[in-house]
Amino acid sequence: MKKIKLIFIAVLIFLLISGCTKPNKETATISANADSEYIHTFKDLNLGILFDFNFRLPDADKRMVTIWVEGYQDGEKEPDPLTQIAYGSSPQQVTEGHLGFGIINSTTEESILFLYAPSVSTSPVKIESLNVPNRFSAWDYAIGDEKVALSLGETKLLAVYRQSAGNAIRTYDFQDEEAVKQMIKEDSRVLLLKMKIEESHE
Repeated sequence: MKKIKLIFIAVLIFLLISGCTKPNKETATISANADSEYIHTFKDLNLGILFDFNFRLPDADKRMVTIWVEGYQDGEKEPDPLTQIAYGSSPQQVTEGHLGFGIINSTTEESILFLYAPSVSTSPVKIESLNVPNRFSAWDYAIGDEKVALSLGETKLLAVYRQSAGNAIRTYDFQDEEAVKQMIKEDSRVLLLKMKIEESHE
């Protein structure tokens, strides 16, 4: 009986030591930041639409982050992203800060898109104006203000801008892939902000 107790104690100590020495693998996280100063400034200056997020990336020195905007017109996908940013292999082990997507309606002929992430940003990209008469527009985050874990290799939908040819626009569950496909079919124009984190091969 005494031997059984000693074996049990030894196993328990081994498990405790193993638990203590096991590395704590942090996961990248992102959350909507709809009340940020960036957004208030954008609204105050009447520049257009801004989606802002809080983003934290552990192991940033070993990761590649890609953020892009997919465009759809009348259900058809644009052949290339409307704008895109890719960065990685940071000199810092952990990076965190603002990540976002902005739409500036500069003239009746064109709109301007831009992306930003911690310490990086894209040059503004001009597209056909989103100020279209007789179209109803809507935009929203696809995630909430609570932190969402991001897995390696996972494509995550972050935000949606869309237009309908009618005088109303339906609501959809943006976390439901089939619902998003239906939205793309039904709305005349759709912009999807997406991101993916992968291992860096540098």
